[in-house]
Amino acid sequence: MGCDGGTIPKRHELVKGPKKIEKVDKNAELAAKWKYCALSQEKLRRPIVACELGRLYNKDAIIEYLLDKSAERPNAEAVAHVRGIKDIKELNLTDNPEWEGERRNAKGDRYEDIHCGMFICPVVGLEMNGKHRFCYLQTCGCVFSDRALKEVKAEICHKCGDPFKDEDIIVLNGTKEEMEMLRAKMEERRAKAKTKKSKKSKAAETVSTSPESKEDASSLQVDVAKRSSLQNGGESSQPVVAGPSGALSSSKAFATKRSIQKMEEKSEVFKSLFTTHSSAKRTKEQTSNWVTHTPYHF
Repeated sequence: MGCDGGTIPKRHELVKGPKKIEKVDKNAELAAKWKYCALSQEKLRRPIVACELGRLYNKDAIIEYLLDKSAERPNAEAVAHVRGIKDIKELNLTDNPEWEGERRNAKGDRYEDIHCGMFICPVVGLEMNGKHRFCYLQTCGCVFSDRALKEVKAEICHKCGDPFKDEDIIVLNGTKEEMEMLRAKMEERRAKAKTKKSKKSKAAETVSTSPESKEDASSLQVDVAKRSSLQNGGESSQPVVAGPSGALSSSKAFATKRSIQKMEEKSEVFKSLFTTHSSAKRTKEQTSNWVTHTPYHF
């Protein structure tokens, strides 16, 4: 039964109290955001891309997701807003000279700095390890610390020189409030893009239905009718003319047709070019049972 040998149980051993809330290690949380891909949970390696919400991904993981969205992935919710390759931006990062990566000594005989980041800010020199706020420019993809953008105010990128606006600045791995603001801006941009596309499509439709295009179509019909009459081996004494409503007066044109073989003004050489000439016809001895109607070979 227990409690033998004079042992005295304590209250916490007999009474089950409420479970303690497990606290998340801040260092582990920061390392998961800034050193690992948000989709594949693998270590970040170049090329690194970021979405419009400021999450970091490996480019190959995003491409695999876009090629096969039906595959089951543990963190598919993190990329549900990514529709295509245009919704992500490849980052132009600055390497940290103190970051050793796989070259560091793994024997355990030296101190390992967990907060050492792989990349730094090229202006201020702060490490991108989660302790400092970092942003990237949506125009060029260059990454800077928030302190650098506030202290050195400019309308041109400090690294590549491309112009940018305040709307192009996106926070990397921001708080929940910042993520909600970025999501609202993303939806506004996509709504504006849809309205622009709809306006362009309507403008193209109006241009295609203009009166000039209708006149061109009627002239093309007249040319086709003329060519077909010439190919049939006949010529009309009167030209084909379009009526007031744009329709062809085909009945008058075809009623006045004459056979080329009956035209006296045409030469015999010209008449022999057509299949209606007597030289093109074959005798019964030259024909065979398998030959089709009006053969053109001899």
